[in-house]
Amino acid sequence: MLLVYPTLGEGAFLRGRALRRESWRGRELLLGEGWRGLELGIGKVNTAAVLASYLQSHEVERVLLLGIAGAYPHSALRAGDVAVAAAEVQADLGTAAGLRPLGVAALRVGEQDYYNRFPSDPLFSAELAARVGRRPLVFLTRDKVSESPAEAAELAAFWEAALENMEGAALAQTAAWFGVPWAEVRAVSNEAGVRDKSRWRTDLALQALAAFSAGLF
Repeated sequence: MLLVYPTLGEGAFLRGRALRRESWRGRELLLGEGWRGLELGIGKVNTAAVLASYLQSHEVERVLLLGIAGAYPHSALRAGDVAVAAAEVQADLGTAAGLRPLGVAALRVGEQDYYNRFPSDPLFSAELAARVGRRPLVFLTRDKVSESPAEAAELAAFWEAALENMEGAALAQTAAWFGVPWAEVRAVSNEAGVRDKSRWRTDLALQALAAFSAGLF
């Protein structure tokens, strides 16, 4: 299994479990027993570029993204809660209502058109959700995060999303293109739209992510 994480901080808990630490094209690569960990970099471009390059040159059975995220107010998720993605929404692409009004898909695989929504692998996600004790939820990806609770609430309502992040949809689209099953697990660090970092609990989110992953591989 390939474990990927946007930043070194989000992947820090994996280092103690790795047998070896290397560098792959300037990114951290961790080698464990039955798994590899790869640093993606922040944002959609980094995620798509690094993952596509890696998948092109390595055999990967499935990929799991581990990271932190902001929770939308209606989600009832709080700092330290862990959630599994049922789907990822690429919210920046197309019109405010997405690509469907333009009649252009972001990706076509076989007979399947993907516009702004990319479902995760259902079996893989159900397996992870059973560990969390919470059904999979819709995650939303943007290049620019919400800057106010009102903006966050509007996005959450339109896309029916629970969590906001900056990488997930890029991973989802790339994995779909390569035909690799994917899943995503995020721990909540803050309320989406709240930019006052004194109210964030990144430490709690990282602890929750590490606790969730214990025994996973």
